[in-house]
Amino acid sequence: MRRPSIPGLVLADGWLAPYQGEIQARLRLYDAQLQRICKRWGSLLDCANGFTRMGFNRVASTGEWVYREWAPGARELYLIGDFNNWDRTATPMQRNKDGVWRVKLPADALHHGSRVKVHVVGADLEHRDRMPAWIRYTQQDEKTFDYCGVIWEPEQPYKWKHTRWSPTRVKTPFIYECHIGMAGEDERIHSYREFADNVLPRIAELGYNTVQVMAVQEHPYYGSFGYHVSSFFAPCNRFGTPDDLKHLIDTAHGLGIAVLLDVVHSHAVKNVAEGLNNFDGSGGQYFNAGERDSRHPDWDSCLFDYGRDEVIEFLLSNLRWWLQEFKFDGFRFDGVTSMLYYHHGHEPFTDLGCYFNTRVNTDAVTYLQLAASLVQQALPGAFAIAEDMSGMPGLCRPVDEGGFGFTHRLAMGLPDYWIKLLKEKKDEEWSVGDMWYTLTNRRYGEANIAYAESHDQALVGDKTIAFRLMDAEMYTHMSCNTPSMVVDRGMALHKMIRLATLAAGGEGWLNFMGNEFGHPEWIDFPREGNGNSYKYCRRQWSLVDNELLRYRFLNEFDKAMLELAQDAALLSAPPAQPLNMDEKNQVMAFERAGRVFVFNWNGERAIPDYLLPAPAAGEWRVALDSDDASFGGFSRQDHGVNHFTDKNQRLSLYLLPRTVMVLERV
Repeated sequence: MRRPSIPGLVLADGWLAPYQGEIQARLRLYDAQLQRICKRWGSLLDCANGFTRMGFNRVASTGEWVYREWAPGARELYLIGDFNNWDRTATPMQRNKDGVWRVKLPADALHHGSRVKVHVVGADLEHRDRMPAWIRYTQQDEKTFDYCGVIWEPEQPYKWKHTRWSPTRVKTPFIYECHIGMAGEDERIHSYREFADNVLPRIAELGYNTVQVMAVQEHPYYGSFGYHVSSFFAPCNRFGTPDDLKHLIDTAHGLGIAVLLDVVHSHAVKNVAEGLNNFDGSGGQYFNAGERDSRHPDWDSCLFDYGRDEVIEFLLSNLRWWLQEFKFDGFRFDGVTSMLYYHHGHEPFTDLGCYFNTRVNTDAVTYLQLAASLVQQALPGAFAIAEDMSGMPGLCRPVDEGGFGFTHRLAMGLPDYWIKLLKEKKDEEWSVGDMWYTLTNRRYGEANIAYAESHDQALVGDKTIAFRLMDAEMYTHMSCNTPSMVVDRGMALHKMIRLATLAAGGEGWLNFMGNEFGHPEWIDFPREGNGNSYKYCRRQWSLVDNELLRYRFLNEFDKAMLELAQDAALLSAPPAQPLNMDEKNQVMAFERAGRVFVFNWNGERAIPDYLLPAPAAGEWRVALDSDDASFGGFSRQDHGVNHFTDKNQRLSLYLLPRTVMVLERV
């Protein structure tokens, strides 16, 4: 393919001109890898069809089973399981020149529920029982905690009931981030079906159109939040069966909700018994070899070798598997910053050169470009969201321009900013200029998912915004009949912070489950340090359902906030434009999608007759007021009377302390 002499990324952003050569070099690497893939497999989509070639598959004409496993360094492989009474030498496999081992079994040798493993005699001469790399379901023995691969072939395959989500139905993502196991109120692990039946209706009622599901890929340690994956093609058995997960996704589609998988291709669990680590005994294979490059310094996990063809086939096929078999509607790619740089994000990004030097992992760059391209080929219009805190230029620009092809980037600096502000500064020290810069500073032409807090801020050791604002008083003063200045302040700022972030922070929105109503406390998974307790690993929906408690007011504001944003097509509109940044009065006003947002961050001063330039002359009405009694406010203003601009196209407004008003033209 002939590329333009100047990449589109450089044409769109002149500051990147000094790095034109590096961007072109990335495109050449991508083109070369894609050419190799097409020469071997025919197309990128065919390369990502590896699950039809590897692992357990039936021969269409005879029904016989064929099991294949890539283990180039291994000396011997044997398939073991219920079918041969776990005899480690009864069923040997044969190796081809590419290091792929194969065995054929009669059609009736394996059936639905059959347990299997593969016995590997590695390059290191060690004998190990391993989980098949491409296994599609696993089970764990309740007594020994040993994992087995399980053949999933029910007599009646799952029958889909609802039409799949399509990009024409969900153009702007309003994302509800969730974890299935902790999505119920009981002190236990909850299921896919419980989530579908009990939680999805709440999400739909609030107005979210996208669910981002964490911890779906199988992981041996519950407390890892699903980020130490062992079996990449298997849905987590703790929450139910593959059909249960399909029921969840099917139910979401019936409610008009898209479902994203929080996919982990940035690293893998180091466990040998359950995972891929040292599968063939060579010390590398799927992962980088050598002590320095093989382990993540923070996560103590294995790092993929993105320069190896078989690893690319495995990971790309993993993406297509979840899209095709389970009808996911896209992905949130975890740990992209860690993938992009050999320093995994531990070095500062002081100038543009940091994104184009030798500390960038070019193999990972090429893989991410291929992955984003594949997602769009497999499901045009699908979401592909990158978790990147580095600000890599072009991450959300088309690959043909020299970008990576992702649809959105998580605006990770926003929650960090709010937590830092709440921790380090008094209310009267808050600068609306700093706030505005943080909310609106993003790369030109690249869509951001804005959020004030995600699961990261809810984990033990940190605090959610609500808990940081109200802390102990959430235990004693959330009753509607119990006055509290701390709770009044906390609820007011909770609403303002979330609306400011949504309205000005990006082109999409994300909320972690429960944060919409200020869920108290943190998330702490059962572990040795807490007596394996589930007390803090659940969501207390009864709090928001209790009409005597104030949580319901925050929930109602969240619903109203989303309704306003969707009715106005707010997040698909051009970025917010400032109308007034008044440091003295701590007033921040801006316009987006024809709506005027006016925040008075001052906690003490009401300002009568505040003059504000309007984006258009005429009559304006209040569309949303955080002080409304239905949101836990005091309804101190009468909005039965509309506002008119004066001869200088200004609005005269009465601004109450710690409130936000949204105005729209009549």
